[in-house]
Amino acid sequence: MSADRAALAEFLRMRRAALQPEDVGLPSGARRRAPGLRREEVAQLTGMSVDYYTRLEQSRRPQPSEQMLAALARSLRLGADERDYLFRVAGHAAPDRFDAATHVAPALLRVLDRLDDTPALILSPLGETLVANGPAVALFGDHSARVGWDRSDIHRWFIDPSAREVYPAEDRERQAAALVATLRVAYGAMGSHSRAGDLVRVLRRASDEFAAIWDRHEVARRFEDHKTLVHPELGRIDVDCQVLFTEDQSQALLVLTAPPRTEAWEKLRLLSVLGSQRFAAAEGADART
Repeated sequence: MSADRAALAEFLRMRRAALQPEDVGLPSGARRRAPGLRREEVAQLTGMSVDYYTRLEQSRRPQPSEQMLAALARSLRLGADERDYLFRVAGHAAPDRFDAATHVAPALLRVLDRLDDTPALILSPLGETLVANGPAVALFGDHSARVGWDRSDIHRWFIDPSAREVYPAEDRERQAAALVATLRVAYGAMGSHSRAGDLVRVLRRASDEFAAIWDRHEVARRFEDHKTLVHPELGRIDVDCQVLFTEDQSQALLVLTAPPRTEAWEKLRLLSVLGSQRFAAAEGADART
């Protein structure tokens, strides 16, 4: 499939002009001479250089990769039809709509953009972190950049013992059962020949614990929960979990909160500070090497 560079460039320009900074979680700043986001803002959101993005809008860039197009679709808050169009004019087949890991629902992103003081993340039906805000990264780590099955919380839980450290020992059995029950929901909806079926087969071969829980045929999706999490610096944090699903149930926004003015509430507020300090320290270390 050949790319239509002119159509791609025009589409990117029009979608950029249709967005305001507050639509994507950026400060509005001073009054703008032209409507919409600046090119450098789109580049920042997407994780590409300003020069690369500028060349795309000027029809001067080689065919972008599927990974880059997926990032652009997220940054420009494209709906599923718009995302498919973006891929096609860029010379790629549109992604499978049941592969939820390739695109983030704009409606959930708009909510996430406004949550900067409490952990929040968007998950696929297979427990893949698609996007996480700063407090969530400070609490769970940054899993959105992982690849393959390592991106799935469910896979890591049964394969990597360190994945369980965020939960106290007495809660791990309940969490394991809940993860498998959630995977049962995805398996029922997506079918045995889907990515859910592939994950089940991988885990049945790799984990006797998973196989035993899977054979109990428990099916449940959690809409709300109360749990205790463990942070290496802040210790135990009691949180309430609320989940908001897209209309087709393909993605979920998980938000962690605590009652105002409680110890847990204070710890959740500190997560933003701790996350910023860690990122600053990491950047300082990179600069010294």
